[in-house]
Parts: sequence; structure tokens; C-alpha cells
Amino acid sequence: MPASKGRWWLTCDSQQIVIKADPERIYGLISDLPRMGEWSPECERVEWTGGSSTAAVGARFTGYNRGGPFRLMRWSRRGRVLAAARGQEFAFVTEEGGRESTVWRYRFEPVADGTRVTESYQVRWIPAWARIIDVPTNRHRELREAMKHTLRRLQGAAETPAWAPDQPGTAGGAGIAAAADTGRAARRPGSPEKESAR
Repeated sequence: MPASKGRWWLTCDSQQIVIKADPERIYGLISDLPRMGEWSPECERVEWTGGSSTAAVGARFTGYNRGGPFRLMRWSRRGRVLAAARGQEFAFVTEEGGRESTVWRYRFEPVADGTRVTESYQVRWIPAWARIIDVPTNRHRELREAMKHTLRRLQGAAETPAWAPDQPGTAGGAGIAAAADTGRAARRPGSPEKESAR
């Protein structure tokens, strides 16, 4: 997937890493969404909703995030699992303003040294005011660094038999897909945490 050009307009981007573990093990880690806070630098926790309790197509969840300057901003996103092919692909879409906003996807490709993991996002829709906020905050760069962080943390867990995050349940990361997102729904000054989207 080509990277988004420049910093002004979020469209899509991706990052890759080779992890010395089999695809099924890595898939099991990233698809266990309540653990997303161990990998993502923005997502603090994820809860299954609507009766969902495991990663399956159509399963719904809410992710609770924290970030921005001095990590003072908090927001939430609702989401839905789009793909759950064990050892091959895991994907989910988050919502913003009641509309599908961003697709986060993880693909797993066996290679000589282990598994090539590709994390990507593709923006379907975000509101105009959020586009404006993306400019001074350089959201494109934030998301690129967040993906790198998430993949490194995932690598550490997959390659270490007894993995223990530094801060369990907190940003350790897509986010993804965390569950990170392009998320700015609660980033407007004075805006309370939103429950309408992840």
C-alpha cells in the first residue's frame, strides 16, 4: 500500500516488520483486541460489545484511547471486525460520527526468517473539521510512528515466550488498528470523551 503523500491529507499508509514467530502466534496476539493496549501507543484498552467475546467477522468493540500533547487527550471509537483469517489477515473498521471511518489491517506472510507483518490503515471518511486539525498536529506522522511502535511491541511479545508489558493495559501501543485510529473525535478543545466512535 503506498504511503500517504505529505502531511496534509490522511489517506493510507503502512509499515512492515519481520518477526521470528509463526503467523498463527502473531495473529493470536493482534486479534486479541483487549490486549491492544500492550502494543499501541494510543490505545489504552478495548472492550468487546454487543455480545461479542472473540475476534470474528462482524464482532463489535469499543476502544479507549489517549494521546496528543502530554497525552492529555482522551477519546473512544466503536469498531467492527472485517476480516479474521487466522495466520493470514486481521482487519477492523472504526467509526466516527456514526460513519465508517478508518480500516486497520494486519497481514501475515511467511518468509525465511519468520513472518512479515504489515500494518496499514485506509481512511474512508473523516469530518472536515478533523481534516483541519490534522494539519497542525501532523497526524500522518503520528500514525506512522504509532504503527512502528505497535509492530516493535508485537515483535517483542511474539519472540519472547514469557512476555510482560512494561505497563499492562496501558499504552505499551492499531491500531488496529490498535485499537488506535486516526482519532480526533474528542480532540476538539473542551470536547468530552466520545462514545460514538473508537
